[in-house]
Parts: sequence; structure tokens; C-alpha cells
Amino acid sequence: MSMIDTGGQVRKGEELNVLAVENWLKQQGIDLEGSAQVTQYTGGASNWTYRLQYHNVDLILRRPPTGTKAKSAHDMAREYLVQKNLLAYYPVVPEMIALCQDQSVIGCDFYVMKRIEGIIPRAKLPIELNLTEHDIHLLCINVINKLIELHQVPYRDTALAAIGKGEGYCRRQVEGWNQRYIKAKTINVPSFRYIRKWLLENIPEDSTTCIIHNDWRFDNVILDPKDPTQVIGVLDWEMATLGDPLMDLGSALAYWVEDTDNMIFKSTRRQPTNLKGMFTRQQVVDYYLAKTGLTTNNWTFYEVFGVFRLAVIAQQIYYRYFHKQTTNPAFKDFWIVIHALHISALKRIAQKKLHESKIARKYINKT
Repeated sequence: MSMIDTGGQVRKGEELNVLAVENWLKQQGIDLEGSAQVTQYTGGASNWTYRLQYHNVDLILRRPPTGTKAKSAHDMAREYLVQKNLLAYYPVVPEMIALCQDQSVIGCDFYVMKRIEGIIPRAKLPIELNLTEHDIHLLCINVINKLIELHQVPYRDTALAAIGKGEGYCRRQVEGWNQRYIKAKTINVPSFRYIRKWLLENIPEDSTTCIIHNDWRFDNVILDPKDPTQVIGVLDWEMATLGDPLMDLGSALAYWVEDTDNMIFKSTRRQPTNLKGMFTRQQVVDYYLAKTGLTTNNWTFYEVFGVFRLAVIAQQIYYRYFHKQTTNPAFKDFWIVIHALHISALKRIAQKKLHESKIARKYINKT
């Protein structure tokens, strides 16, 4: 079995009008030889992603899903332009081919980019890779380093300076995700009332402003088939913006499932972070802060925000399933995961309060 991600059968109800896409691409001057072999990447839970393989070119098409969507989500033009403008500074971004905003073509905006041939590290690494513990450790470091490199891109005085508001990011995010959860809540999930209140009361000043990916995971990177410890591509830029890098890191670690985590989180693991050689979440934080020189005395805030944000994303997706706007069976049990994330966030807050209480008692005893 090939280690390379090639896509699979197109899901029922998500068929692509390939002829319309081909005609439009040819009108843009794109040379296409032969008929397209069309497959779909079904691992994602947001935008729909298709592979169009021709004799002379291998393309990826991204389009939004059907159904109710968050106001700022699924902006194809923005996602396209972010990657197009970023490529010169961050060469692991895919090369953009064309953006279509004529909805008469397939009924929605879409864009096309060149496919990067490589390995996407999902929940289980291919056995054929034969990676040692040392290799896995190197892979882990390289993935984190690629995030750090992104955070260090000199975006000022370029078109990238317009992709987000920047300053005040932490507060905007807490307030924004708070409202998104309220709008997407269904009757079978917790209110997150205490957690939402705690986040609003503990917002720190922004540590700095940089380009952030906002969906940083192992299954959003592409590895070199010749050396699978090296990252040659980074995907899924729909939520990229200007913001606080520690918020980006906190959001990334919400997906970072360790071998000691409970069974619910292990069952939803989407990346190989449980393997020997991988950092723990705390080790990732320590490495990142040491490498960047950033500091924080309130890491719990970023950690809890990341967990809450993940719960909101899951709930927005589950909302579509709950209201029969999608039939993807992968979303059926998301409500269970949302309950688990609620408990996880509460535990992190409780641990912080316990730690602060112990420090206070030590201080009182000394005085």
C-alpha cells in the first residue's frame, strides 16, 4: 500500500462538476491534458478537498461545504490570497493556480492549487516508514520548528499585513469564540458558561503579533517521502491571520493527544503525538518558549482557550450534522467529544487554582 496520500472515492452528495471546472480552468489559460482522475480527501471536517490528476498536471481543488457556515469561515478568496502572498516568504506553502469567484461554475467560490507529493502524518504513521524513536523525535522538532518559522515571517510592509487586525487579538478571539459557541449550541452539549466567563476574566495582553496558522496539526503538514522527518508542505490556511503566537500554540496543543490521556481523547487522536520520541504538551511549550524567547506566567489561559476553541469548532461541525445539513457519519458522536473537552478545560482551571492556592499558603506560612 502506498504511503503517499492519493485521495479516495468522492462522498455521496459531495460530487464535483468536473466538466464545468475543466472548462473554466481552460478559459484561464491552464493547459490540461487528458481526462481528470478525480478523488476526494475526506479526512478534513471543513472545506471539501478534491484531487484532479491529469496527464500533465496534478491539482487540488478546495471549495466550501454546503449548509450553514460561520460568518468568517470558508472564504475561498482569502485562503487563496494568503497562500499566494505567503509563498515567497514561506516556501512550504502550495503554489496557487487560480481562484474562481463566479458561482455559476459550480455554485460556489473555489480555488485550485498544485498538489505537493508527500506523506501526511495522520493518527498512525505508515509502518513502511520504519521510523526509530530518534526519527520520531526529529520529526516532532521539525514540525514545531516550521510553526516557529511561520511566526517569524516578516509580514509588515507586505500584502500579508492586511490579513488580520493584529493588536487586541486575544480579547477578540475570546469574545468571538464565545459568541460562536452560543450560536452553534445544541440541546445535548454543555453551556461552557463557567469556562467562557473564566476566559473573559483572564485575558492577557498580546505577547506579540505575527502570522499564525490557527489550525496547526501534524495532519496539516506534508512530509518528504525520501526523508519523512522533514516537512515539505503545510496545508489548510483557511483560518490563518495576524495574531498572538501563544494563542496559535495553545490551539495546536488542544489536538496534541498524549499516551497518558483518557480513552475519549485517544479515540479521537488525529496525529501521531502519542508515539515514543514525541514531546509531551509541556515539553512543546518549554521548547517553543526557549526557541522564541517569549515568556508567559499564564500558560493555563492559552491552554484552556485552545481546548474551548476546539470544542467550538467541533460544535459548529456537529450543528450541521444535528440539523441534517450534512450526513457525514464521522460527525455523529462529536457531542461526546465536546463533553470531554468541557471536562478537560475545567480540570485545567482547577489545577491552576490549586497551584495558586499552594503558593499562597506557602507565602502565608512564611509571613
